[in-house]
Amino acid sequence: MSTVIAAASVALPRPTDACATTVQLAGRAARDCLTGTGLSPDAVGVLINVGVYRESNTFEPALAAMVQKEAGINLDYLADAVPSAGFSFDLMNGACGLLNAVQVAQALLATGSTDRVLVTAADVHPGGRAADDPAYPYEDLGGALLLERSADPGAGFGPVHLRSGPGPVGTSGYLDTAAMGAGGRSLITVEQDADRAEELLDLAAATVAEYVEQHGLDPERTMVVCSRPAPDFAARLAARLDLDPASVVAAGVPGGDPERSGEPHTAAPVLGYLAALDGGLPHAYEELLFVSVGAGPSAACASYTLQGR
Repeated sequence: MSTVIAAASVALPRPTDACATTVQLAGRAARDCLTGTGLSPDAVGVLINVGVYRESNTFEPALAAMVQKEAGINLDYLADAVPSAGFSFDLMNGACGLLNAVQVAQALLATGSTDRVLVTAADVHPGGRAADDPAYPYEDLGGALLLERSADPGAGFGPVHLRSGPGPVGTSGYLDTAAMGAGGRSLITVEQDADRAEELLDLAAATVAEYVEQHGLDPERTMVVCSRPAPDFAARLAARLDLDPASVVAAGVPGGDPERSGEPHTAAPVLGYLAALDGGLPHAYEELLFVSVGAGPSAACASYTLQGR
């Protein structure tokens, strides 16, 4: 059995929203996945939430439980006609969190612990509007992947590889409680090294090269879906790997200025996956290769073969 993507969706703040919240964005993306597959919310056994930045700097209780409620998943299993329990938890590892969640989902699905795992990723400025804070580097964005087992052994995710790089962490996000005063719940400090993008480019290139060699992938027939630490990151990564620029995707937020919009952060792999499919993934490509890089510096990488390819 392999782990495949049954549905994927992203959610942006609506113009009528007073402020963005991770619970609403992740919940909306989750519901869109279920609607697109025609599944009941109770068909999901496990929900993993990987978002980092939250409204009002909320960290307790686990936001996964709130997203589960927002998506209507297993709200009262005793009252359900077919009783089923649902389990949800947060898994935080910055930009690499979604692929970490895929790795966990692979284990849960392979052992038959559940039939489906819903992974949600959403980040918002703690004040509710990223656009109002030019120093904040990320976009208000939510995303979701619905994962399930497939009988097709050639489809789905390959092994998830994790890698750390040398040097400083590159990015630090924290609440300076001594300086924030009464406005601390709506503010966050994010510090990024000046050479962060170059360091992450080195790490991403090394991670992709290692994965391709270990698993025998054909670089010419693989589309790379990567993080977007800088607007030109995809082009630079393609040049570093000597690949066709069209074969490396680092999607920006739909409708945003590609040169000015912030990073998608934890939902970046979902955005990139949808961008690859929306572009009509050419049959010249046999598979996708997800690579996420972020604070640590750290990287996560996993191949993905579409069903029917």
